[in-house]
Amino acid sequence: MLNAKPSVKSTLKALLYLTPFLIITGIFAVWPLIHAFLISSYTHYNYYTNQVGAIGWGNFVTLWHDPTFQLACRNTLLLVLIVMPITVLLSLLIALGINHSRHLAGFFRTIYFLPFVTSTVAIGLVWNWLFRLDGGLLNRFLGYFGINAIDWLNDPHYALAALMVVCVWQGLGVNIILFLAGLNHIDQRYAVIATLDGASPWQRFTNVTGPLLLPITVLIVVNTSITNFKVFDQVYALFHGTAGPSNADLTLMYYLYQKFYVENQFTLAAASGVVLFVLVGSLTLLTYGYYRHRRRQLGGR
Repeated sequence: MLNAKPSVKSTLKALLYLTPFLIITGIFAVWPLIHAFLISSYTHYNYYTNQVGAIGWGNFVTLWHDPTFQLACRNTLLLVLIVMPITVLLSLLIALGINHSRHLAGFFRTIYFLPFVTSTVAIGLVWNWLFRLDGGLLNRFLGYFGINAIDWLNDPHYALAALMVVCVWQGLGVNIILFLAGLNHIDQRYAVIATLDGASPWQRFTNVTGPLLLPITVLIVVNTSITNFKVFDQVYALFHGTAGPSNADLTLMYYLYQKFYVENQFTLAAASGVVLFVLVGSLTLLTYGYYRHRRRQLGGR
């Protein structure tokens, strides 16, 4: 019975089935997170012998006064605040367009989903060619409108914008698929009734489609935000192993990579990871709180 009251026997049986998953999650997700929190509190620490000399908040104080870390935080927040809404809005518009052209829906779904399953290194190489100063496709296109060629990858003023374009393009695929799944689960009778009541297309979207898409929209906003908080591969591939000109594309994940793998400052890397975790967790909680608030406004529980 699906609605049967759980008993001790059924609970133990469920835990038995979940045990393999819980063990894997504990080893590869929970313990590394706890270990990162612990290492971030070590001010004197030998990573190779696991000897702890002192404990305190010194790593976070160092990060607070580190201009490079401040730059990484600024760039990461800009990525989230600019790329996330653009990606979500474009994904929704494209999904609405595909949903109205049923005959070519499968073709367009495949085309837009390809960036999600394509190697980031390959994507970086292609966009590196598109952004080239001499012979790049983007600069050739701008030239038709009389705009001088822009050195996207070597000018600090444009490097972050180039990264944002790549992140938006790569993030469209999976979001379009999710929006299409949400649109396909909306009962079309709601739209028909709204049309009979004289509602315009915009009114049907704001009063019918939009509210019914709220749960999937929240999921997409959270996923897209987390993805942009963790941008690393795109930077590494686009700028050939650097953080762009004058660190113009330095992100928190790239900062963590540099501290851990290049400079061997393991405790600082762990502390930056904790800051990243707090930022992602805070944004997720705020988004969930807004979702609950909107549900109450719309008459839900």
